[in-house]
Amino acid sequence: MRFNLFENEIAGKFAKRFANAALVVHQSPLPRSTQELVSLRASQINGCGWCIDMHTKEATAAGETPVRLNLVAAWRESTVFTDAERAALALTEEGTRLADASPGVSDETWTTARTHYDDNQIAALVCLIALINAANRLAVIVHQRGGSYEPGMFTAAVG
Repeated sequence: MRFNLFENEIAGKFAKRFANAALVVHQSPLPRSTQELVSLRASQINGCGWCIDMHTKEATAAGETPVRLNLVAAWRESTVFTDAERAALALTEEGTRLADASPGVSDETWTTARTHYDDNQIAALVCLIALINAANRLAVIVHQRGGSYEPGMFTAAVG
């Protein structure tokens, strides 16, 4: 690790505010399983080992199955996700790969997501996609490696 964000005063203050923003999403009506699948998929795309480790373990602790977690990267070629989860994963990919897709999130993807999620759920989903992408960048920049995360660790570190 290049720099421990959790031990720095400025980064620590930021992390607490970041965690409070994440808490809004966590307490929203967006299903917890969807939240973890979205966070995992964005983290895979961004190559964030710390966040992949965190969200795989948090999802497992919340009851997610190994089969579904193992298939997130290949969700399009899998039968284990609901139509709503598939819509969330498509929105996540397009919202994460902004530089790769010049129009950003397509109208088709947005419309599909809106058929599955009400206003509060879509708001939480959009906020979650933004938050996980920010978290991925923080961890990747400082080379925070995956492997040592334990469920609840983030909450305890910024609590």
